[in-house]
Amino acid sequence: MALTNEIIQKRLSEKFPEQLSGFEEPYGMLTFQAPKELNLKVLNFLYDDEELKFRFMTDLCGVHYPNRKGEELAVVYHLHNLEDNVRIRFKVFTDINQPDIYTATGLFSAANWMERETYDFYGVNFVGHPKLKRILNVDEMDYFPMRKEFPLEDQSRIDKDDEMFGR
Repeated sequence: MALTNEIIQKRLSEKFPEQLSGFEEPYGMLTFQAPKELNLKVLNFLYDDEELKFRFMTDLCGVHYPNRKGEELAVVYHLHNLEDNVRIRFKVFTDINQPDIYTATGLFSAANWMERETYDFYGVNFVGHPKLKRILNVDEMDYFPMRKEFPLEDQSRIDKDDEMFGR
């Protein structure tokens, strides 16, 4: 029997009743979210379950939602079941003031550098990571460049003519 989004959602709902939310299928990819404290339990279940078998992490990234109070930062996991060729997206949200999320490096070795990149650009602290330090930016950088905390351009500039840019 082919693995479908309905089967995946049913198995997840049986294992984590009332703890997972936001089930949707944009472009046919099952997407859902869980509390950040459950990220490893959900990932382990998706990996170990003999019916689901999501044993390949395609991507892990961060997203900044400045208008979501208490959930400003998200970590998004893209997982792949290679046997049935099924992909899913799993999200966890965290407060920007305490951006602690458990590391997935014990389960997926590919998570190592992806978590370092997410830390480097968004400031998500992956608890238990073997070597969580900046990977692309300089160590002296005291901010996280992908957060939407700074204006895109200096509004006080007088050296450019906005009419030239259609503004």
